[in-house]
Amino acid sequence: MINYEENIEVQGARVHNLKNIDVTIPREKLVVITGLSGSGKSSLAFDTIYAEGQRRYIETFSAYARQFLGGLERPDVDKIDGLSPVIAIEQKTTSKSPRSTVGTITEIYDFLRLLFARAGDAYSYNTGEKMVSYSDDQIKELIKKDYNGKKINVLAPVIKSRKGHYRELFEQIAKQGFVKVRIDGEVKDIVKGMKVDRYKTHDIEIVIDRLKVSDTEDMDKRLSETINTAMYSGENVLMVLEEGQTVARYFSRDLMCPTTGISYPVPEPNTFSFNSPKGMCPNCNGLGHVYEVNEKKIFPNKKLSIKSGGIAPLGDYKKSWAFKQIETIGQRYNFELTDPISSISEEAIDVLLNGGHETFEVDSKTLGVKRNYKIDYEGIANFIKSQYEEAGTTALKRWAKEYMDKITCPECEGARLRKESLYFKIDERNIAELAHLDIAELAEFFKGLEKKLEGNQLKIAEEIIKEIKTRIQFLLDVGLDYLSLNRSSKSLSGGEAQRIRLATQIGSQLVGVLYILDEPSIGLHQRDNTRLIKSLEALRDIGNSVIVVEHDRDMIECADHVIDIGPRAGKHGGEIISQGHPDELKNENTLTADYITGKREIAVPKKRRKGNGKKITLSGSTGNNLKNVTVSFPLGQMIGVTGVSGSGKSTLINETLYPIMNAHYFNGVKKPMPYKKITGLEHIDKVIDINQSPIGRTPRSNPATYTGVFGEIRSLFAKTPEAAIRGYKPGRFSFNVKGGRCETCQGGGLRVIEMNFLPDVYVECETCNGKRFNRETLEIRYKGKSIADVLEMTINEAVDFFELIPKIYRKLKTIQDVGLGYISLGQQSTTLSGGEAQRIKLATELSKRDTGNTFYILDEPTTGLHFEDIRVLMEVLTRLVDKGNTILVIEHNMDVIKMVDYIIDIGYEGGRGGGKVVAQGTPEEVAQDKKSYTAKYLRPELNIPD
Repeated sequence: MINYEENIEVQGARVHNLKNIDVTIPREKLVVITGLSGSGKSSLAFDTIYAEGQRRYIETFSAYARQFLGGLERPDVDKIDGLSPVIAIEQKTTSKSPRSTVGTITEIYDFLRLLFARAGDAYSYNTGEKMVSYSDDQIKELIKKDYNGKKINVLAPVIKSRKGHYRELFEQIAKQGFVKVRIDGEVKDIVKGMKVDRYKTHDIEIVIDRLKVSDTEDMDKRLSETINTAMYSGENVLMVLEEGQTVARYFSRDLMCPTTGISYPVPEPNTFSFNSPKGMCPNCNGLGHVYEVNEKKIFPNKKLSIKSGGIAPLGDYKKSWAFKQIETIGQRYNFELTDPISSISEEAIDVLLNGGHETFEVDSKTLGVKRNYKIDYEGIANFIKSQYEEAGTTALKRWAKEYMDKITCPECEGARLRKESLYFKIDERNIAELAHLDIAELAEFFKGLEKKLEGNQLKIAEEIIKEIKTRIQFLLDVGLDYLSLNRSSKSLSGGEAQRIRLATQIGSQLVGVLYILDEPSIGLHQRDNTRLIKSLEALRDIGNSVIVVEHDRDMIECADHVIDIGPRAGKHGGEIISQGHPDELKNENTLTADYITGKREIAVPKKRRKGNGKKITLSGSTGNNLKNVTVSFPLGQMIGVTGVSGSGKSTLINETLYPIMNAHYFNGVKKPMPYKKITGLEHIDKVIDINQSPIGRTPRSNPATYTGVFGEIRSLFAKTPEAAIRGYKPGRFSFNVKGGRCETCQGGGLRVIEMNFLPDVYVECETCNGKRFNRETLEIRYKGKSIADVLEMTINEAVDFFELIPKIYRKLKTIQDVGLGYISLGQQSTTLSGGEAQRIKLATELSKRDTGNTFYILDEPTTGLHFEDIRVLMEVLTRLVDKGNTILVIEHNMDVIKMVDYIIDIGYEGGRGGGKVVAQGTPEEVAQDKKSYTAKYLRPELNIPD
């Protein structure tokens, strides 16, 4: 009898490549599922267990609610028992919205807003004085104390520094029964038809009462009524003016500057939110940056004339209203459309950019008369701006963006909040300054904060501070001390985003939940691995089950239970080849066991390449946390850039080096982070960047379309004699456009049958039997195979089949070389695992013709790869370097680091403690560094004693 309280029992799982497997997973344990990339780990963890958990959750809703949610398909599994509520923490789930930040995802920023709204001190943005607010009784007591025996006017301010004649206002004041007003410091009687100069700015106050202050009961009552009336008319502000004085004193129910009288509304949490109209900076709408038109992008080449396309947004001359207006401007400012732009006067350029409205006369020499011309021109810059702000379509917006630069908002200087919100402070810091600190510094700030607060402020803040501290601690535990709360979530790497969600989940302290994580160690240095494992153990220890899909050696060795799926990948995988405690696993005869016990290993090269003696030197990089870094990249070698997470590797390579090189070789427009100079670019021909962005995951995308090889195959089919006779073009062999595809399923191969209240059912299209093309198209054959047969081939089969067609062969061979020979050409991208997708992308870039002088930049290419996959990948990279190319790898994986020829180690810490090159040289030289964290973990790999 199986005890479902202790185990999760999966029977007959057949999702993707799983071969009808049964598996027992212990509950409330840390379970690692490992195996080759593409062997079926994610199919078991996410597509079976998680999908079933989700489906059961949605089943609990009423049939009425379910029809709006869209039913979830039941995974292909006989049954799953012992399943608790499931939460998946995947890599792909971060929001791409510019309004989402680390602070908002972790909810720390929400607590900060609450803290500032309830316990913050407000300061005046005019004088820097602390703002004050009074109750009506306090105001009465202050007036009695400070003006005892003196004559005073009590005023209600209604207009502050605004233009207008205000006739209606004076009539309204008179109707309310008031007889005097104070205009620009002078008290006057209200008379019929009274108004002021409409073109000057005015200050107008109503004189509510004139009295001599004394300490009697009658005076008490009169003052109370006067204050009440003044507050009503002056919107919670009143002024007291002593007879014979010119400067009034302000009192307010709201927060108010005692000197200048400016007042702030009572703060709410929304006041500090850059996503709410109450808190966001009105200029940039809370984004912290604005787009500004760049004149250089409008006139990219000033040697050209307007007629030959000198104004980039307008292009070459055509008969249109815009060019007619420019001709008119030319007559007014004496230039021709054939003149080079550099010879046109500054004044005329200003009108072209910013527009103008004027009428002028021109003598017509032929007719001998004067003619009137009218310029009514919006200006190119204004037009681009209006298109960007009001465009109905994304395409128009994108077009406008090409001529604009992203700059920090000049009003809030990137703080995202309105001016008033930034003048609420706690311990002399505003909320934007706290959001700018990295997590480690923020933890330091809150450590000593309670001692600096007192009285009510402390009482209110105590609970909130406790909540914030706990959440910060969880972020520190998963190794994210270098991030700041205002870091945009779309700039996070997959591993970082996943660890933030992990920290948030630990913070929620749920119990009895099944957590499934997808490679949480990505982008994490060996040093922080221990912290991550401790966090997962903490989740387990409070009573949760944790399943981790992982290839990391430390994680496998720390697990309570390991499930190894294999033996190979794709259709050669999908079976459970061993499971049990990590110690039991080591006795098995599997690839994973061999790598963990050291039977197999990725060997350290016998000698390091010396390179070609040339180098690229980047000097004075100061982007983000880089501290004026100067670094040389030796060419003709494999270079590894290492360092703890957040030390500045991506800033140096992806944000500085790559944009400079891309702009140099391919006119890329991305602006690099600040640097002083770069030398040596003439030594290479081109740069290829292989980053971590996911490949297009739609059912219509597949390895053949993504790598571009399908285009070549279609052209080949179009050239067959039969296709030529029928007049078929390459488009005939596409399943995405009308003509050659099966119209019943529109080239999908499947038809959707909608079932009300139940998930949609996908059935094979009965017209084409899942072949995607119509009968006529399938009649065209190359070497006896139709286009549909080719899509069903595995890469290995296709390599032999297309051996004699170099263009196709080269691309397919690269996919085979990175270890993906088992996938089929037409396999939907949605069914590829993370590691497979990463390698398809690698293969696409690596199959581009290398010149023997190409500079490749790879950002963590081992994402999703098993030890064996890494070995295969390193062979491909080694061959490229042997041809004379340069490969730069940003990596944490020691198996890769020990294989490179030259290491650049950045550190020592992440965030503000990083940004310096701490060691560089061959792995053997870097390993001698006693302070470097990378060196510490590299020494055992190279068998160098500590």
